Amino acid sequence: MAEPKEVWITGIGLLSSLGEGLDAHWEALGTRRVNVDEKRLAPYIIHPIAPVSFDAQIPKKGDQRQMELWQRIGTYAAGLALDSAGVKGNQDILSRMDMIIAAGGGERDLNVDMAIMNAGAQGNLPPAMLNEKLMNELRPTLFLAQLSNLLAGNIAIVHGVCGTSRTFMGEEASSIDAARNAVARIGAGQSDIALVGAAHNGDRGDLLMLYAFGEFTLKDQYRPIWARKDSPGLALGSVGAFLVMESREHAEARGAKPFARISKVVADLAQRKQPGALTKSLQTMWPQLGVSDDNTALITGATGVEPATAEERAFLSEHPRLAVRATGTTFGHTVEAQFPLGLALAALSISRGALYPANDPTGLEVEKTGAPTQIVVLGAGHWQGEGMALVEAVS
Repeated sequence: MAEPKEVWITGIGLLSSLGEGLDAHWEALGTRRVNVDEKRLAPYIIHPIAPVSFDAQIPKKGDQRQMELWQRIGTYAAGLALDSAGVKGNQDILSRMDMIIAAGGGERDLNVDMAIMNAGAQGNLPPAMLNEKLMNELRPTLFLAQLSNLLAGNIAIVHGVCGTSRTFMGEEASSIDAARNAVARIGAGQSDIALVGAAHNGDRGDLLMLYAFGEFTLKDQYRPIWARKDSPGLALGSVGAFLVMESREHAEARGAKPFARISKVVADLAQRKQPGALTKSLQTMWPQLGVSDDNTALITGATGVEPATAEERAFLSEHPRLAVRATGTTFGHTVEAQFPLGLALAALSISRGALYPANDPTGLEVEKTGAPTQIVVLGAGHWQGEGMALVEAVS
């Protein structure tokens, strides 16, 4: 059986609460800058998207108008990734470039939701009225804008990426599977080059309401991820994170330079109702990556939600020599974009020859000197789904 093809990361597009582009993110990470808003949706904490002119990557105003903000964030970040990889406008490559995207649903009409819930709480919501409200008060255009595969559609329209298209749904696990699918397809020779990523807008009252009902949200005051034990919860973040992945042969043939290679992606679905199940899942996946603790860093999308974060921390305590970084401290929790964000930061760190500084008052995160050659990206959902990837320097 032939060895899998080597998969290179040749393009990275990042748009977040810290700004846009790789240099801006590297500078912000180096100075431990965090952009949070504790007031707009108080008592809940969010990380809003940084000011950006979408014209730079989405030049037509008509295209921008028909997208919700999460789609504009994603389409913009996808354009940055294509620019980074040197394939923007290359119709020969774009016409056969695959898209593998993780996406959630679009924005709900919060006023309609509130009216239905208030009527139900007051005992004024017979079944017929619920159907009537759904039929008469929801606009068809609102429903169409909610479709998850519209992010891929908009990227195809704006940037001309016209190969096969796959959209994965399922919160954090969706982006793990998107990356796993991309690496498997390229490794097996079924794809030469793919655009992989996700987008998330954390500045959404309708989305925040759903997480608040589940008691998943951080309230009142911002705290770094590892300092939330006594006041757990996630702070929704806003991120567009896209990667161009391609086979080594394809990249070398067009003279592209890699940021890093992605060697393996593994995933699991622990039965979280059993105490310790997440810890056991991470323990099972770790040996599959084939890494040692000594010269390895780990970038985690830990959410701050309990008990998931405590069970992840129990796993990390078994590997005290790992230099850990939690993206949630800086970017907030970005759900579908959690895993590609970690992959992007890992590849960026390897390409810059350094792991960015720790931003953790508890001491769990330690500084790391020297250039990292292996970085594990860990993603654990706030209530289900987990996975890991190994990102390495290209030799």
